[in-house]
Amino acid sequence: MSQPKNLIKNSVSNGGAWEIQFSIKDALESPSASAFPTLQSDGSDSLSNTPALICLSHLRWDFVYQRPQHLLSRCAKQRRVFFIEEPIFSSDPSWRLDVSLRESGVSVVVPYLSEGMSEEEIIAAQKGMLDDLLAQAQIREYILWYYTPMAIAIADHLDPLVVVYDCMDELSAFKGAPPVMIEREAELFKRADLVFTGGQSLYEAKRNQHPNAHAFPSSIERAHFAQAKTLTEEPADQKNIPHPRLGFYGVIDERMDLELLSGMAQARPDWHLVIIGPVVKIDPKELPQHPNLHYLGGKSYQELPAYLAGWDVALLPFARNESTRFISPTKTPEYLAAGKPVVSTSIRDVVRPYGEMGLVQIADTVADFVAAAEAAIEQNYDRSAWLSQVDAFLAQNSWDSTWARMMQLIEGVMNDTSVSQELRDRVAKTSASQMDERAGVTSVNKPQQTS
Repeated sequence: MSQPKNLIKNSVSNGGAWEIQFSIKDALESPSASAFPTLQSDGSDSLSNTPALICLSHLRWDFVYQRPQHLLSRCAKQRRVFFIEEPIFSSDPSWRLDVSLRESGVSVVVPYLSEGMSEEEIIAAQKGMLDDLLAQAQIREYILWYYTPMAIAIADHLDPLVVVYDCMDELSAFKGAPPVMIEREAELFKRADLVFTGGQSLYEAKRNQHPNAHAFPSSIERAHFAQAKTLTEEPADQKNIPHPRLGFYGVIDERMDLELLSGMAQARPDWHLVIIGPVVKIDPKELPQHPNLHYLGGKSYQELPAYLAGWDVALLPFARNESTRFISPTKTPEYLAAGKPVVSTSIRDVVRPYGEMGLVQIADTVADFVAAAEAAIEQNYDRSAWLSQVDAFLAQNSWDSTWARMMQLIEGVMNDTSVSQELRDRVAKTSASQMDERAGVTSVNKPQQTS
């Protein structure tokens, strides 16, 4: 990827309250690039004539490339997509809303607010910024897509065509989750037209809470990870690590079984464990330290196949606790597409279907995990038959097909004849009137800050 190029930087003053700063990064080939300079829907292209998608997320777009990036990058080929992140706070008294169009066609939107604001002021500011973004971009029809129920507070006044809740994790079980998360999720279930879940076990937990819930487990960009079968050039920070190499990539947090990791390193000092990913929500000092444990930090999505290519076994050493009860690790099919044997703890969405089909070995104790890894290293199985089974399974899955099925459901709601055209016209007329007012710089005033 080329270096970021700020081809356009158009600061729009908003009555002195804040600025909306538009920029393009690596977007020369973006399907949305032609429409971005003003972000206005003037009807001159198909993207502008299609309802946009507004996503409200607790995740940062540039953190780890995972489910939201896979899905919304595909969505951006069909419509304008705005990925709204949570605010970043600083001592700077000036506020701004950064809108950055990425190579994928997704516009990443980041509010910058001042420290010391009350919760009410933070919500009011975000509502105002979101309204002004819709006005500047002339977005009259849109799909509202939630990744976090906590975002209801800033979007409860909007009039979307469809509300989608893509529930990719049981967020209430994660370390540091707000106490009101369960209450907010219950409210989101009432507002949502569709609920998607990131795995089968999460679907089973949510299906009785919404009449239109659908399971969409982790999928795969098969060709991307299949590169690992033929790549020979080693990354510089891995090439001198001896074999056998057992690897993991992903976020390193409270879901990682650190005791299992340490136990493996001690049980087999001749093995080398490569751990890739950012450390969050836990103190890095808590990570086990052994000569054969190698923490290489975070890597980009594009780099992962090169690291996978040099591993003998891929690992899923997740702890078994409330935060992992409903996870569906995206890396499971990715490891398999790379042709690597996989050993995992008994995470339900790994046991079903991967463990039951013999695609992944399941073990929970240090002794069992080591034994399973030994069998994989020594290839005490019919590798050719296993690879054929893996290929047959993965052929049924892709992020392209997942997005297509999601879009069919969304279009079904938008085309539902039970929603009268009169209501649609009224919503569109109201939205247009509001945006015309806001375009005249009659914006929400900046809330007074607390001392």
